[in-house]
Amino acid sequence: MVNTELVVLDMAGTTVADDGLVIRAFTAAIAAAGVSEEDSRFPRMLDYVVETMGQSKIVVFRALLDGDEELARRANTAFQDAYEKLVADGHCEPIPGAEQTIQELRAQGVKVALTTGFAPATQNAILDVLGWRGLADAVLAPGEGVRGRPYPDLVLAAALRLEITDVRRIAVAGDTASDVQTGLRSGASIVAGVLTGSAKKPEFEAAGATHVLESVRDLPTLLS
Repeated sequence: MVNTELVVLDMAGTTVADDGLVIRAFTAAIAAAGVSEEDSRFPRMLDYVVETMGQSKIVVFRALLDGDEELARRANTAFQDAYEKLVADGHCEPIPGAEQTIQELRAQGVKVALTTGFAPATQNAILDVLGWRGLADAVLAPGEGVRGRPYPDLVLAAALRLEITDVRRIAVAGDTASDVQTGLRSGASIVAGVLTGSAKKPEFEAAGATHVLESVRDLPTLLS
């Protein structure tokens, strides 16, 4: 196995417990775009949100709202506000062992990047509440010049920022099929699905994951 220089980890569902926060924030967000829970479109939209877990939220809202940019941005802002309020109210905890895993990897000389499909402000709110500022070598979110999952940009941007010598020396772990697609498209040698989030083992296998782990806690053993 190629020595790993960089581990790229998803946040919600992988290193941070979700506990339905995305669905709760989505419900508030889509209401801001004029779609209530009683609307006949709501169940289909909710299914799509679950199917696209891990992807950039603004992209998801554009798809749901038929490309209406104004409505998509309104929904995205409402999502950010709702999610950040849930985080501020204490509905945000790390996956057991996640922080120790990151510390262990870095102690072994492996660089670690935390990535998300959330906006940077939402990512920062989570980091602040958990006290995770400085925990990883880099934190990245979709933004100018960096597309979200399932594109490879987040992984490749981390590799460039942290001066990784070869994409084959990268390991990626996440709780969705989109995380797996991102890892494969980036050229990472290890692309692991973790079972602490939204996806199950068959979904990871269908997406082409190289490994399926019970938790991110199992990653150091896999890399050793």
